[in-house]
Amino acid sequence: MSNCNGGCGGDCGLKLRSKWEFGEASECRRGLLCGMGISPEEQSRPLIGVVNSWNEYNPGHVHLKGLAERVKQGIRDAGGYPVEVMTTAICDGMVLKDPKYIEIPSRNSIADQVEITVDGNFFDGMVMLSTCDSIVPGHLMAAARLDIPTVLVTGGYMPLGTFRGKEVLHIHAQDKVGTMADGKIDPDEYNGLIEHSWGTCGGCTSMTTANSMCMVAEALGMSLPYNSTVSAVSSELALIAYRAGERVMDLLRKGITARKIITPAAIRNAIMMDMAVAASSNLILHIPAIAHEAGYDEPWWKYFDEASNEIPLLSHLAPSGPYNLHDLDLAGGLPAVMKELLPKIDGSVMTVTGKTMEENVKDAKVYNRDVIHTLESPVMKEPGIGVLYGSLAPEGAIIKLAAVPDALKEKFTGPARVFNSLDEGLEALRAGKVKPGDACILRFLGLKARFGTTAFMFQEELKGRPELYNSCAVITDGRFSGGTSGLSVGYVSPEAALAGPLGLVKEGDTIEIDLTARRIELKIPDEEMAARKAAFSWKFDETKYPRFLNLFVKNVGSMAHGGIWE
Repeated sequence: MSNCNGGCGGDCGLKLRSKWEFGEASECRRGLLCGMGISPEEQSRPLIGVVNSWNEYNPGHVHLKGLAERVKQGIRDAGGYPVEVMTTAICDGMVLKDPKYIEIPSRNSIADQVEITVDGNFFDGMVMLSTCDSIVPGHLMAAARLDIPTVLVTGGYMPLGTFRGKEVLHIHAQDKVGTMADGKIDPDEYNGLIEHSWGTCGGCTSMTTANSMCMVAEALGMSLPYNSTVSAVSSELALIAYRAGERVMDLLRKGITARKIITPAAIRNAIMMDMAVAASSNLILHIPAIAHEAGYDEPWWKYFDEASNEIPLLSHLAPSGPYNLHDLDLAGGLPAVMKELLPKIDGSVMTVTGKTMEENVKDAKVYNRDVIHTLESPVMKEPGIGVLYGSLAPEGAIIKLAAVPDALKEKFTGPARVFNSLDEGLEALRAGKVKPGDACILRFLGLKARFGTTAFMFQEELKGRPELYNSCAVITDGRFSGGTSGLSVGYVSPEAALAGPLGLVKEGDTIEIDLTARRIELKIPDEEMAARKAAFSWKFDETKYPRFLNLFVKNVGSMAHGGIWE
C-alpha cells in the first residue's frame, strides 16, 4: 500500500489499500481506469465501494438506485472516488412458496459476494445499501469479515397502504388468507386489502425481519441515527444517504474500521434493543452470525435468554402489537428507544458518526408515550423473545413471547402431530386433520435438511382458524418470518436432520411447553429416547437440488452459532 496522492484535499498521508506501489499490476490497472475515462485526479483519491443491492423486483430495494447516487455525491464531496458494485437481493415475500434461496443460503452468499468484490478490488472503504431480510445481515457479516471503514444505509420503512378511506397495514391483509380460504370474508374486501395494503417501496411496515435488521444495524452503530425508522420516501432518507458518503471518508481518515464498531458490547446493545421492541425471531440467527464474522464466538443464544429476562417491552409493534414503523417514527424513532435503554446498554460504544451511542441519542425525544414507554413503565415485563431448553431442544429453541395468545401463555400439553415437510403439514391443515390442542411438529426444515425453510405459511393459515390458533402449538427446526405469532417455537436445535430429539418424535407423543420455566419437553423415558436415536436414519437427497444448495448443506454450521460457514 502507498500514501494518498492528495486527491482527497491534501497530502493526508493515509495508507490506502487501493494505492499500489509502481509495478506491472498497478500500471495495468491505471491503464484500464484511463481507458474507462477516469481522470488521474480521480484515480488519486481513496477508492470507496458503494455496495448496492438495488433491483427492480424487490420492493424493499427498488428505490436504492437513487439513494446510491446521493451516497456517491457525499463521497465525492468529501474527497473520495465512489465505485458502485452490486449484490443479490431476493425479497422474502416474493418467494414464500419455496424459500430455499432466501435467509441463510442467500445471506451467506451475499457476504461472500461482498468479500470477493470489495476485497478483490482493494477498496479502501465502503458504503452498503440494503433493506430486507437476508441482505442487511449479509452486508453486516461482510463488513465484520472485511474490517474496513464501512457505513450501512438502510432503505427505510414502506409507506402505509390505503383502502376504503383508511390506512391499512400489510400484515392485517395477510391475516385474512385463511379467512378467505374458508369463505368467511367478502372477496371484494379481501382483494381490496391485498391490492392496497403495501406501499411503493421500503421494508414492510411491521416489525418483521427487514425492519428488525435495519434497527440492528443502527443499534450496532453501523448506520446513522434515525436511518432505520424513517420512511423510504422521505427527504430525510436522501440526506442520510448523502451524509453516509461523507461519513465513510471521515472513518477512513480516522482509521475507524467495522470491528472497532461491531464489538461484543455493541452486539449486546443490539440484542437488548431486540428485546425492547419484540423484533423478529430471525435475529437469533443473524446477530450471532455477524458476531462470529467479527471474531466473537460467544454463547450468544444464552445472552439472548439473559437479556430477555432483563429488558422489558418498550414498544408494542405489529404483528403482535397495535403500532407500526410509521408510529414509531412519529414517536421519536430508534434513537428515542435507545435513549430509554441507556441505563441498560453500553452507551460508550463507538458508532459510524465518530461519536458514542450515548452522544448520538442524548438529544432524542419521545413524542408519544403510548408508542415508546420507559423502563419504569413498560408495555409489559414479559420479554419479546425467549429461549426454551429441555429434552426436545437441548441446544435451545426460540419463541416470540410477545406474540403468544393469552390463552396459551400458561403450560401447554398436547399430542404430537408429526409432519416431515411443510407441504405435508399444510395438506393436513387444509384437510381438517389438525385438531384443537395438537402440537404440530414441522421438521426437517433446518439448515442441514431444508436450508432453514420458514414455517410461516403454516402459522399464517393456522391464524385464520381461531379455534386452532388459540389452542395449538407449532414446533419446528426451521425458521419463522418476523411476522410469526401464536404458540410458535422455531429454530429447535439440534435440528431433526442431525438426529436431534425433534427427529425422534412419533405421532401421539406428549409435548409439554412451559413458557414461565422456559422449558420444552418430549415426555418419553430416557431409554426410549436412546433407542430411537440409535435407530434414526436420514440422508440429504442431493439429486433434488442444484449445486449451490448442495454446497450450502455441506458447509453450513449450527443454528446456535448463526448458521455461518464452518
